[in-house]
Amino acid sequence: MLYLLLGAAAWAQTRTVSGRVTAAADGTGLPGVTVLEQGTTNGTATDASGNFSLTVQPSATLVISSIGYSTQNVPVGDQTTLTIKLAPGNVELSETVIVGYGTQAKRELTGAITQVGSREVENVPTVSFEQAIQGRTPGVQINQGSGKLGAGVQIRVRGASSVTASNQPLYVIDGIVVTSQDVGASADEAINPLADLNPNDIESISILKDAAASAIYGARASNGVILVTTKKGRQGQTRVNVGAYWGTSRATRIRKFLNAAQYRELFGEAVQNSLNDPNSTLLADYGDFFDATSTPADVYEFFSGSDFNANNDTPWNELAFRKGRVTQYDANVAGGDAKTRFYLSGNYNDQEGIIIGNRYRRGSLRTNFDHSITDKVKVGLNLSLIRSVNDRVPDDNAFTNPIQLNALPPIQSPFNSTDPTGFNRNLLYENALVGIARNTNRSGTYRSFSNGWISVEPIKGLVLRSEFGADFLNLREELYYSRFTNDAAGQGYGYSNQVQAINYTTNQTATWFKTFGEDHTVEALGGFSFQRYDSERTAAEGRGFPSDQFRKIASAGSFTAGTSSTGTGYSFVSLFSRLNYVFRSKYLVSASIRRDGSSRFGRDTQYGYFPAGSLGWVITEESFLQNNSVISLLKLRGSYGLTGNAEIDNFAARTLYTGSQYQTAPGIIPNTQLGNNILTWENTAQANLGLEFGFLNDRISGEVDVYNKKTTDLLLNQQLPFTGGYQLVPRNLGSLTNKGVEVSLNTRNIDGEFKWLTNFNISFNRNEVTDLDGQELISGARNLGRVREGEPIGVFWGREYAGVDPNNGDALYYLNTFNADGSRNRGTTNRPSQATMVKLGNPNPDFTGGFTNTFSYKGLELSLLTQFTYGNEIYNIAGLYQSVNGDYFDNQTVDQLNRWQKPGDETNVPQARFLEGNGASASSRWVQDGSFLRFKNLTLAYNLPKTLTSKAALQNVRIYITGQNLLTLTEYEGYDPEVNTSGLNAAATNYLLGHDFYTPPLAKTWLLGVNLGF
Repeated sequence: MLYLLLGAAAWAQTRTVSGRVTAAADGTGLPGVTVLEQGTTNGTATDASGNFSLTVQPSATLVISSIGYSTQNVPVGDQTTLTIKLAPGNVELSETVIVGYGTQAKRELTGAITQVGSREVENVPTVSFEQAIQGRTPGVQINQGSGKLGAGVQIRVRGASSVTASNQPLYVIDGIVVTSQDVGASADEAINPLADLNPNDIESISILKDAAASAIYGARASNGVILVTTKKGRQGQTRVNVGAYWGTSRATRIRKFLNAAQYRELFGEAVQNSLNDPNSTLLADYGDFFDATSTPADVYEFFSGSDFNANNDTPWNELAFRKGRVTQYDANVAGGDAKTRFYLSGNYNDQEGIIIGNRYRRGSLRTNFDHSITDKVKVGLNLSLIRSVNDRVPDDNAFTNPIQLNALPPIQSPFNSTDPTGFNRNLLYENALVGIARNTNRSGTYRSFSNGWISVEPIKGLVLRSEFGADFLNLREELYYSRFTNDAAGQGYGYSNQVQAINYTTNQTATWFKTFGEDHTVEALGGFSFQRYDSERTAAEGRGFPSDQFRKIASAGSFTAGTSSTGTGYSFVSLFSRLNYVFRSKYLVSASIRRDGSSRFGRDTQYGYFPAGSLGWVITEESFLQNNSVISLLKLRGSYGLTGNAEIDNFAARTLYTGSQYQTAPGIIPNTQLGNNILTWENTAQANLGLEFGFLNDRISGEVDVYNKKTTDLLLNQQLPFTGGYQLVPRNLGSLTNKGVEVSLNTRNIDGEFKWLTNFNISFNRNEVTDLDGQELISGARNLGRVREGEPIGVFWGREYAGVDPNNGDALYYLNTFNADGSRNRGTTNRPSQATMVKLGNPNPDFTGGFTNTFSYKGLELSLLTQFTYGNEIYNIAGLYQSVNGDYFDNQTVDQLNRWQKPGDETNVPQARFLEGNGASASSRWVQDGSFLRFKNLTLAYNLPKTLTSKAALQNVRIYITGQNLLTLTEYEGYDPEVNTSGLNAAATNYLLGHDFYTPPLAKTWLLGVNLGF
């Protein structure tokens, strides 16, 4: 049908106008300038010389805009050729911003939106685009969480708005809501479904932050909305671009652990101290095996089964890492004429991670196509096909996680030539090298982000648009554990999981744009949206494999409980509208409302309303500031609105039942969850006040936003008495707030032939849980993260470490007692159970931001992005095992050599006592400052002069060198301050923030790349 439509003849009278856009200063042609027919979506862009051609309606007016230049409105009249000169300035006012269900001029915007262009995400050695925009987006905190390729990325837009529902933003690609949550089941640690999108296909990313911008998405907008727009073809010369880069990567940091001599020294001393203590746990529990005449070698060989004096010195801390490599090949062709525009691309990305066994590959194809059947009827199709394969490594909490090789004693060897595997399997813990060599842990996806649309303009200014899109995700997970690994219990284990997830969305909108005289401009939007998500999962699990050569489930000796078939789904139905009004280009009014219905909530509360309103005042349009040579832009805007959060389990409001068996007879049993017919959305009310400014012809420009978010009706599980048969019921109770300030500053420091541009942004956010109905959320005895009233989400709460008693080497903890008059006495105790539980730190930073400097001279360009985070703490929970002064035989970090040894020693490391738990309780001992300054990205590029490229029939040639994560300045002692273990408790990922448990660091990458344009 699409191609039949292409042959339809035009039925309206039009004219073709051509012209050239130049810089007013020197008359040079300006490439990439947007030429748009006013009141329509009909437009094009200038070519490399500034030329353009566009078919328009009679009496059309062209809007000529480009970032860095003042926008011009040019009436066409009877002209067929135009010459247009653009003057510099009004950067902020000329920019077009992608908003919900449309676009809007930056000058008319009354909401808080951050937009990032393709330049920031192209050719960056990251798996997904979110990692590429770190440090560039005020109000948006992005934490990669792990150095594992394809791992989930944590994003918080203006803080966390929920305790147990999702805090991840809503993702919309080309107008279609996509699946952004991990749908896999083979691991506790999430993979990132958005890694399937090729960053080089992205034209722009808009992050909707306040209610005025995001409330058009209603019940799903409390966590912000990220709109991704992919590249389109433009009228003009057909362009072909090819590119490639090649690079290598290393771990940003490898921690130092004891060598063999240091290990014998520390652990020999730890064991001897316990043997010399008649009240020690060692003698009390193992008195049948040891006495005062025993040696440290006897104790070590008893527990580990290996020789304490073996002639080995294994650097286990280095064996988990390797030199990684990155490769990418990319090609696209784009162009079109007045009728048809197209964009075609192909991409292949291959990254071999810094962690042994970790590799990620992605191949993608995309075509974006639109065609004007007539001047009133247009159609389009966006279609992508992606194949990705992720060779994963085990979860942080697994002994087979390569980083946990750190725990193995250096006096043990990794290899054994007589073992069938070639590796030594007689170790203190499992040898993860065996699993890396013999296991399979692979996730592979087939993905398609696609949508088709048609727009009709029945009368001038009214555009009716119908679009239908789908996100198809087919995930296959394959696990195989060799019988030579502990995970397989000596018999081999296999697991295969197949997931098919389909996300359908249809949007029907009507947009009316009208200018009344010279003073009034009105844009009205009305629409209907329907989304349905369905997923089916089929899993098979087997044990007992004859050989590692037989890895499919069909070869298993028995099929076990993991074999299952399940399905789930949800749907949303919505009505929405928006009205924008502009008076004399200086007074701005906007209002929107959305009505959402969701299948996830109780039958009595499935529908909700989410209104928002905003005002703006472009002060520089007033007569008293016009023609001002100092203030080029001053704009004040304010907004207030309501948004929701519906990201919970699909059947959270229902009383659930499940199939079961009594011996061989089938049956039905109730689940532990009691239903709630009035369960509904979390509601967030947000107020925002913003100021946009520009000085000295916008050589200095920026924005300041102040906001206050209050979330009520938190979705929480309330514990029930066990006597009722149900453990919990989901309810709407509790509240929290987020208050903050965002600042963005852009400067053109030097603006001659040599240019120096600067962008700086900083964000402050304060989060507080104000009501939990008396509850406190705790996850695990050794995790310090809590949710408490009056504190931020994830606050560290526990025992405060007081150091070491210089007289006897005991670890001390603070003990607070209170007198009758209420005064406090602060003492210490060597008994952790007596210590006072207090606030130990906050994993939420005081502020975050980024600082970018770009220098250019002729064809040479240098850009440096630095990213910073300040004021947050990290709980290095792995310190309970690897920095605990020889409490057990896990190898220790080198700082543990500074232990107490004799009376009078002043140190923070207690006396080494084997199995005594001296200082081994979870406490502030391992809570450390997580602030850091990172040289995130450095790019040096050279664009060959056109006098050279034209001889080779090339439009442009760009050669560049890029470094990623080059240097991190921090006092944090772990691998990397930008990490967070997600596998400790999947249900508590919202508040187990800043926990580092053998989590691998990020990769430091250097690459060389080239781009060719034809």
